[in-house]
Amino acid sequence: MSTTDEDMNLTFRKFKDGESRRRDWKNAIFKADTSHKCPVYVHRTPPCQGSCPAGEDIRGWLQIVRGVEKPPQDMSWQEYAFRRSTDANPFPSVMGRVCPAPCESGCNRNEVEEFVGINSVEQYIGDTAFHEQFTFDAPPPLSGKHVAIVGGGPGGMSAAYHLRRLGHAATIFDDHEELGGMMMYGIPEYRVPREILRHEMDRILGLGDIHLRLKTRVGRDVSMEEVENEFDAVVWAVGCQTGRKLPVPGGDAPNCITGVDFLEAFNTGRMGALTTERIICVGGGDTSIDVVSVARRLGRIDTENVTDHPEDRIHGYVAHDSAMSAVRTGADVTLTSLFPKEEMTAAEHEVHDALNEGVTIMDGVMPVEVIQDDSGRATALKMARCEFVDNAPTPVEGTEFVLEADLIVSAIGQGGDLEGLEALDNGRGFIDKDPFYHVPGREGHFVVGDIIRPHLLTTAIGHGAMAADSIDHFLRHQQPIKRPRVDVHHFDLLHKLQETGLEPEPYGGEQTRGTSAAGFAVHNYEDRSSQEIISHERLFKGHFAYTPRIRRREHGPGADEVIGHFAERMEGLSEEQARAEANRCMSCGLCFECDNCVIYCPQTAVYRVPKSEKATGRYVATDYSRCVGCHVCADVCPTGYIDMAMGE
Repeated sequence: MSTTDEDMNLTFRKFKDGESRRRDWKNAIFKADTSHKCPVYVHRTPPCQGSCPAGEDIRGWLQIVRGVEKPPQDMSWQEYAFRRSTDANPFPSVMGRVCPAPCESGCNRNEVEEFVGINSVEQYIGDTAFHEQFTFDAPPPLSGKHVAIVGGGPGGMSAAYHLRRLGHAATIFDDHEELGGMMMYGIPEYRVPREILRHEMDRILGLGDIHLRLKTRVGRDVSMEEVENEFDAVVWAVGCQTGRKLPVPGGDAPNCITGVDFLEAFNTGRMGALTTERIICVGGGDTSIDVVSVARRLGRIDTENVTDHPEDRIHGYVAHDSAMSAVRTGADVTLTSLFPKEEMTAAEHEVHDALNEGVTIMDGVMPVEVIQDDSGRATALKMARCEFVDNAPTPVEGTEFVLEADLIVSAIGQGGDLEGLEALDNGRGFIDKDPFYHVPGREGHFVVGDIIRPHLLTTAIGHGAMAADSIDHFLRHQQPIKRPRVDVHHFDLLHKLQETGLEPEPYGGEQTRGTSAAGFAVHNYEDRSSQEIISHERLFKGHFAYTPRIRRREHGPGADEVIGHFAERMEGLSEEQARAEANRCMSCGLCFECDNCVIYCPQTAVYRVPKSEKATGRYVATDYSRCVGCHVCADVCPTGYIDMAMGE
């Protein structure tokens, strides 16, 4: 039976349920309406940017990649996209590979078919910058102020980068041999190639006047008071370097270790293979996936030395005999999680890869006891099915079972190590902050990253930028400015006009009403990007055709090939693929020059601005002497850029 017009509700329509009847277009066009409103072009922030902890101008660099926003004449679009991307985040190659991409979860394109592959395009930008040796703009002259940054991970490096761009010198203290924090010591190289990581860190150091004191721990090698006396401000970016032990009886057995220790042993080369057959990792997040994936790659070697325990390799007591690795076989690796697979906090594709590599995942279970032998070593882990009571996991009585194990790895969270820095400890092993990332009660002290609350690498990068802004105000003896509600790096129309030689004329005191033809202001444009995030409900989604996402190719090994497979799994997009994927961006909240409003305006009131005046964000305007307030332009605007707001 056919469907009548009365019953039909289109899949991608602008209207809400119950409002699917056709409008009387004839009356709307020729008689206008009763609102007496005309178009205003309103810039809002898209949800990808609103979801990005680093506050990247994602829509901006996607516009550059797709060719909507043009670079300056002396610059390639790749370099221009790199500069826009790194205005917020100086690690595009690294984050393009490992960030779990909350921006993609927030992407409005999910309401059409699937999110834009933001991470994959960011990786293309970063890898191109690596191959083309792009550098940052020269920083401004030094202010004479010098900031100590304690911790050389993503938060500390970000703070140093943004501080130098604001004119301040920095010295980074780190107790490791190399910078990078969790990027260097927590993430395996097959996910983050060290050549690229070191290059992105060296590019920051290349700004100059960022000094290093490596293998130096503040609170042990240098006192907190000495740092306070030597520097004008201090940034605590010490991260969370200690893992949580299993909080069950027997969890302190010597072969019960943390995921942090396991991964650092691997990434520093102390662990070249395992001497254990059965490994259990308790977790469900990204760290636990890295643990089990590394364990499967390392494989197992047989040894007759009874003192050669797996935890000895992890803690650095046993030298690995590389000749033995030739006889490696696969270890039996199991990952347990409180949550079902689809609710695990690890990225979905990482869970899929682990299963493909031969990891057994047991979900909906919890540990209740570590079973030990007479010497106190763990031999098994008693588990039970679990349910959540008052938001806390609780074992289901009668469902207990035992998993035999030679090594048990706990990846259930991380904590801070504030030995020697007890004055900063808030009593829970972390450091408190105020809204400006200032440590309460300690003038000139600021804090960023996981030591506030463990979260994502990109979160720490965002903290570094925001703290640098607060430190800049502190060093200049200014009060910090209240941060905007939507705290991201926004597209700046005025900056774009200046870049293209279209800066508005100086205001000469002329009239301020009826000035649509005046040159001192941008015609009928309003910037609400620092206050509003645009939802998919404001978009005309029917404009966008179904376009499958272009996925990066992966070279993930199967269970039979995984041993010794340390090559990078992800293959980056080509230039053609990156541009095509960026083209899927819906440009939520900003014009992307589709011409719908010009084509469909029945009064020819909407027009393209002259090419000599055109810039991104300034493509169309309205002749109010012609506009009758029919709303057609707003209805057909795919990006939600047009509000009927001008008038009575």
